[in-house]
Amino acid sequence: MLKTWTDRVRRLLILGLGLMALTASQALAQTGNGAISGPHYNLNLIGVDQGKTADMTGDNGHRIFVNLYGNTKILLFEGDFEVLDANGTDGTASFQLPNPDPENDGITAYSVFARALGKPGGNGTITPTAFDPTTGEFLYSAESVVLVRSTGKSTFDNVSRELLYLFVDLNGDGTLERVPLFDDRLQDFAWSYDNNGLKLVQLRFYEVPTNVN
Repeated sequence: MLKTWTDRVRRLLILGLGLMALTASQALAQTGNGAISGPHYNLNLIGVDQGKTADMTGDNGHRIFVNLYGNTKILLFEGDFEVLDANGTDGTASFQLPNPDPENDGITAYSVFARALGKPGGNGTITPTAFDPTTGEFLYSAESVVLVRSTGKSTFDNVSRELLYLFVDLNGDGTLERVPLFDDRLQDFAWSYDNNGLKLVQLRFYEVPTNVN
């Protein structure tokens, strides 16, 4: 009797582990466009050639208007995913997102995928930046996301490392250090977006980790 009960428990454990593995593999399965399947938050960066005059402060839509040519700074604040200011054509916009790596162990709390859309030919570069209160200088990450709209199908790439961290020299010794967004050592986090005719960047945020080590 004991052996029969033990065998049943063992079979249930094996079945449970198998279902967990299947669920995890389904959650991480890639779609045909390079992204992964599952719930996500969408954010579109829309390049426009004329500035917006409307006050979009508090606009919680899933898009931010940026300059079609030139720089737009997207100020970053910690919290649930939300657009705080959708008009970046005046130079700055605002976006809220969770702390990606509070322990700075290189395992993100969520992942970011990006792709370029729109008419072929445009390109853009997004670089994390922050203010260093020790030196009084703004620091720009040594790693950026470069987006190019070429002909053919546009696919997503995992850009969690490039968008959720800064790689900067904090000690002035020439050594780059990994600093996640909202790390206490820095302030005024932002994405600096240099656009050269790219009309649409699509960002997707998934609640799955990425190992950036």
